[in-house]
Amino acid sequence: MTALVDVVFPCLDEEQALPWILGRLPAGYRAIVVDNGSTDDSAAVARRHGALVVSEPRRGFGSAAHAGLLAATSPIVAFCDADGSMDPRDLERVTAPVIAGEADLVLGRRRPSGRGSWPVHARFANLALAGLIRARTGLRLHDLGPMRATDRAAMVALDLQDRRSGYPLELVLRAHRDGWRIREVDAPYRPRVGRSKVTGTVRGTLSAVSDMSRLLAAERERVGTR
Repeated sequence: MTALVDVVFPCLDEEQALPWILGRLPAGYRAIVVDNGSTDDSAAVARRHGALVVSEPRRGFGSAAHAGLLAATSPIVAFCDADGSMDPRDLERVTAPVIAGEADLVLGRRRPSGRGSWPVHARFANLALAGLIRARTGLRLHDLGPMRATDRAAMVALDLQDRRSGYPLELVLRAHRDGWRIREVDAPYRPRVGRSKVTGTVRGTLSAVSDMSRLLAAERERVGTR
């Protein structure tokens, strides 16, 4: 059966979480696990659980996400972290407005469902980022969460360039610039499996904030010089 939705899972050392994640994909959803230089058995585990595995040795969330996008072939593409913090069953809620033609880009707004699922420093950084996005674009967004869905061909046409943590933000900014209908839906957020590489650490959060601040500054300069 041809998949209706390809789900890209950027992956770095997530062998512990992958069996749970891949076992909860809804029918009609195909997993594309992008191995971003794992030192564990993530790639082998993903293959054993039926995922298409893509190797992307160039480190960076954007590098992995974009490699997965280019490997996708289904009409709709979704993205989800591979750390078990979000339940793949919620992908149906996130993709539904895109499939129905009611939205062009849907973001899963994280709703913590377990103690320690969203560290305080990361939550405050997200609040500040969401405020900046609203100020720059007028979009009433509350979260730039790790689960999102859109039309695959349309996203490829955006020609996103960021290959680090700014990739999700660049998607929102470019989509808004092109007049896309962007909306949020709630998505439960659980404590991740294993050690966090980004939001679970202060250093990782600061790096992501730096990447996104750079993109927002470039967007402000672009708007100001029109």
